Amino acid sequence: MTRQKPTWLKPIQRVTDALGRLVSRIESSVLVAAILLMAINTMANVIGRFALGESLHFAEEVNRILIVLVTFAGIGYAAREGRHIRMSAFYDLLPPQGRRYLMLVMAWTTSALLWMLSYYAFLYVQGVYGTGRVLPVSGIPVYWMYLWVPLGFALTALQYLLTGIKNLVSRQPYLSTKVVDRYAPSEDTPS
Repeated sequence: MTRQKPTWLKPIQRVTDALGRLVSRIESSVLVAAILLMAINTMANVIGRFALGESLHFAEEVNRILIVLVTFAGIGYAAREGRHIRMSAFYDLLPPQGRRYLMLVMAWTTSALLWMLSYYAFLYVQGVYGTGRVLPVSGIPVYWMYLWVPLGFALTALQYLLTGIKNLVSRQPYLSTKVVDRYAPSEDTPS
């Protein structure tokens, strides 16, 4: 016989699930748009170079901005999909409840570290903003390129915070808010 979840956990789970879906849609849209823009920009640069004999002067700068964007938006996406590299030798030896509690601790510790990195990255962006530097060809302020670093860290920190909450309110271990640990029995399976 499986035990029922306490009723006070249900609203928390609904809110975290809704927040996770919202962040997922935003991140996925940003990633798709950035990758498409990078491909279009690169193709236009190649066509310009070979057909017209001249490269697009801004192409490298735009791609550099998009690479930073994809990298730091992608870490949140990888966290949500449970695709980050992890060392799981001790984790795999634990029973499902032990894995759930360990994942809770790991998720919240990772979240705290990422919030800290987000804060320091924000301070760095403030410093770059204060210099007034711009990219030489496009004239885009350099801090725009680095805004994605604290934002990516913050979104990933939020994802790990939600993963910790998911492990707190669930009876089985989750690698992310939507990825159940593949070694864990399903919630429908009696313990």
